Amino acid sequence: MTSEMTPDEEYEFYADPANREPVGPPRRRKANLTAPIPVRFPESVLDEVKKRAEADDRSVSSWIRRAVEHELNRSA
Repeated sequence: MTSEMTPDEEYEFYADPANREPVGPPRRRKANLTAPIPVRFPESVLDEVKKRAEADDRSVSSWIRRAVEHELNRSA
């Protein structure tokens, strides 16, 4: 695909299954996170975390990581 295609040209290009084959070596995500750490929360806290994560369109894990990073960056 080139950026010079119009949306209609892109549609026509990708309508051909031959143009939907992956090109190049696969790219894998880097495993830059450590092993999972089990943490337990009271039910009410977990419910609030889930609500806030959903409101931020994040996973619960991502929301918790961000909250921890925020606290670590805070001046002691």
